[in-house]
Amino acid sequence: MIFKRLLFSLCLASATLSAEPEAGFESIFDGTLKQWEGDPTYWRAENGMLIGEVTPETLLKKNSFIIWRGGELADFELKLEYRVSEKGNSGINYRSIQVPDPATKWAMQGYQADIDGQDQWSGQNYEERGRTFLAYRGQSVVIKPGQKPEVVKSLGDRAELQKQVKKNDWNQVHLIVKGNRMQHFTNGVLMSEVLDEDPEKRRMSGLLGVQVHVGPPMKIEYRNIRVKRL
Repeated sequence: MIFKRLLFSLCLASATLSAEPEAGFESIFDGTLKQWEGDPTYWRAENGMLIGEVTPETLLKKNSFIIWRGGELADFELKLEYRVSEKGNSGINYRSIQVPDPATKWAMQGYQADIDGQDQWSGQNYEERGRTFLAYRGQSVVIKPGQKPEVVKSLGDRAELQKQVKKNDWNQVHLIVKGNRMQHFTNGVLMSEVLDEDPEKRRMSGLLGVQVHVGPPMKIEYRNIRVKRL
């Protein structure tokens, strides 16, 4: 029995070591802040995680980001895991620009895959410092010039989709951004979809960053951040 257990463990270890990495994906976080820039008051690397934290002593006046400096992304897939505190509010900005703000050097404008710990916004598409809410969780929308987002299809009940998001635990995010279509998946479930047909206001490439949000003290942890350029 002991020999069989040992043999099984060796086979499992061998299979793990020989497993191929996800085709085309590259890690963009190596456990340090190499290629990442943000306010060290709020961001640190620790135990293989990228951590953003706001304390009672460091409350924000404006949202603050840490920005990946590995280049701009146009068409891509992003995969990562996050864990957010109960009152936490964060997001993944992409195809974004860094904008000047007297309150913070680390401000961004652009598309955002929302994350929060209070069962409100996770999975939606929000344009930071732009057109605001583009698609709520459960919506597939088309955006035309000069018009509000038009819901063209339901992806499911908003509250039911929220049940797919784990509280106080790790969640998997998968973004597929190609052309003018943006899809946000959480734990393998499509949460929102945007087809942006406004050539004046949409952005087809830009920076990637993650956010700590104005509000109460909070903590957001990210790990296993990897990108595939399409």
